[in-house]
Parts: sequence; C-alpha cells; structure tokens
Amino acid sequence: MRSYPLARRPQGFGQIGRGHKVTTYPFSPRTNGGKGMALSQGWVKRYFKAFCKGFFVAVPVAVTFLDRVACVARVEGASMQPSLNPGGSQSSDVVLLNHWKVRNFEVQRGDIVSLVSPKNPEQKIIKRVIALEGDIVKTMGHKNRYVKVPRGHIWVEGDHHGHSFDSNSFGPVSLGLLHGHATHILWPPERWQKLESVLPPERLPIQSEEDCLRGSP
Repeated sequence: MRSYPLARRPQGFGQIGRGHKVTTYPFSPRTNGGKGMALSQGWVKRYFKAFCKGFFVAVPVAVTFLDRVACVARVEGASMQPSLNPGGSQSSDVVLLNHWKVRNFEVQRGDIVSLVSPKNPEQKIIKRVIALEGDIVKTMGHKNRYVKVPRGHIWVEGDHHGHSFDSNSFGPVSLGLLHGHATHILWPPERWQKLESVLPPERLPIQSEEDCLRGSP
C-alpha cells in the first residue's frame, strides 16, 4: 500500500493523537477570540439578508404564478360525477386549474371550468361548458324551455343532473366570472388523467330557432 508523507505542520495548527490533524481556521474563536465570533455573526447576517431578499422576490413571483398561470384545487360535492369525485364523499379529486388558458375568455363546449359563483362571489364552482354565446340551449328545469346565450356569456352545467346548482338555476354566466380551465386530475394517484373536453350528445346546442318551435309541445 502506498503511503503519503504527512505535510509539515504549519504554525498555529493543533494536533490530536499521532498523525491526526485538526485545522484551526483563522475565524475560529478558539484562536482569535472575539474576532472569530464577529466574523461568524457577520456571515449569519449576510446569509439572513440574502434569504430575506430572495424571499421577498420569490413570494410575488409565486403569487403571480398562482394568479395568472395555474394552481391546484380540491373538488367538493357530487355535481360533476362521474367525471369528478366518482367515489362520492369517500374521496375528493384534486385538479390542475389553468388560468392562462382562460385569460382571453377562450373556452369551448365541453371544457370543465371553475368560475366565481354568480350567487356567491366568495365561492368558486366547477362545471362543464355546454353552450357559448349565440347558442340556443334546451334547458333542464330552467324557467324558460329554451335559452339563447347572450353575448359575453356561457351556459354551464354539472354532469350529475339533478344534483347540480348551475345555469339551469341561475341562467347564463358572464365570461368575466371564469377562474380557470380544469385540465388534469392530479390526486389521488390512481385517478391521474387528462380531462377531455367532451359534450354529451343530448346537450348539443339547438341549431336554429325553428328547431325550438318544432320541439315545443
């Protein structure tokens, strides 16, 4: 086995045992007393200052990202079954909400979106887009059998009809209430999947007002 000669012991280095060295650095209080302590405190202050600077930069960036780009949200209730929360109260799906996709109010029929409730501004709801502005929709329990979606509005419904508080209750929703587009289920792991924009055939918009008249009793 090749052996390496020990370097000559520099002045000011301590020694423990035979052939083992412990380096005493200049900032150690052991040899420099108060000077070493002052240098250590100065390093801590610099680290703390750098941490605070990074923190106050990171927080606005994170807030901007969550507000403008994307965030995650837990879905509650049964209104979107079986697409979301198929297990009922036993589990809740966690979805990715893409804010960027709805920044210009660009949605399409079949998208699952989150929006501010038109009845409670402090509450957000998640529904499927059924009709866009100009579409004529056959309602399900609304006071009017047919509704033409006005400009700047959409018609939203839950997949679990009869268990959903949606446009059939409060009418067309302003595009300004859009909060995000649900694109993926992130949790639980066995439910991970991309959410497709699918519109049930029976919920397709009415082609014309003449069709409404023909469909009236």
